[in-house]
Amino acid sequence: MKRKFTIFSLTAILFMSMFTVPVVATSSEMLTMQQQQQIVNVAHRGASGHAPENTLSAFDKALEMKADYIEIDVQMTQDGELVVIHDTTVDRTTNGTGAVGDYTLNEIQQLDAGSWFGEEFAGERIPTFEEIIDRYRGKIGILIELKSPEQYPGVEEKVAEALIKRNMHKPNNSKIILQSFNHESVQRSKELLPNIPHGVLAGLTWADITDEQLAQFATYADYFNPNMNIVTDELVDRVHFAGMKIFPYTVRAQEQADNLFKLGVDGIVTDFPEYVYKHPVKK
Repeated sequence: MKRKFTIFSLTAILFMSMFTVPVVATSSEMLTMQQQQQIVNVAHRGASGHAPENTLSAFDKALEMKADYIEIDVQMTQDGELVVIHDTTVDRTTNGTGAVGDYTLNEIQQLDAGSWFGEEFAGERIPTFEEIIDRYRGKIGILIELKSPEQYPGVEEKVAEALIKRNMHKPNNSKIILQSFNHESVQRSKELLPNIPHGVLAGLTWADITDEQLAQFATYADYFNPNMNIVTDELVDRVHFAGMKIFPYTVRAQEQADNLFKLGVDGIVTDFPEYVYKHPVKK
């Protein structure tokens, strides 16, 4: 009888394990996926790993890939029009040369902003800020970076005017964020648009940021968005303690996204939106 009992027990254990082990693994996997899907997916200059940065093709691709936000860079032309381009010169991403601020809107829109990335994008234009917000508002979030605002006096007012004209400055509009490396510009913008979330960008030199500095930022900013290379779990905790969220930049590899996910960030700025979701975390 003792032998029969042992065989029966082993059989029962094996039978039960067939059902219990997969259930535990599946639950764990589902939890991981749910956590990842809560991270805000920001397409850096659009889905710029797939199409030329800061063009309609890149922004359309980000929308197609179901990113949560597109990140755009705003500068100003010689005749005071707002355009979307990253560098303060047109040399790297167009067939032109010279400073953005030396071109009129008509002149800068004659440039080819796509061929450098691929022949299939020949003829892409540098879009205007108003063109972008009109095309994408209500469809995807827009993270607006004021690029080198110190070179463009009054740019904060012009951005605010364009948003207010479209009623995009209301407190229930959670799909517009403004940010800049120029923290004085962020403060000016926040005064003009108090109901829109703002963020301060931080480069590698902010690796040793103090709690006092974070607290100061938190008086006018809702986000502290640093270079991903200075992000640690301790920094994430301190940013959260100061009452801000953290969107590190710029992910260009799956391993980088996985690492930031494990550090508990709120969002990830990436050239490749597919790296931020639908991938299990590597143990």
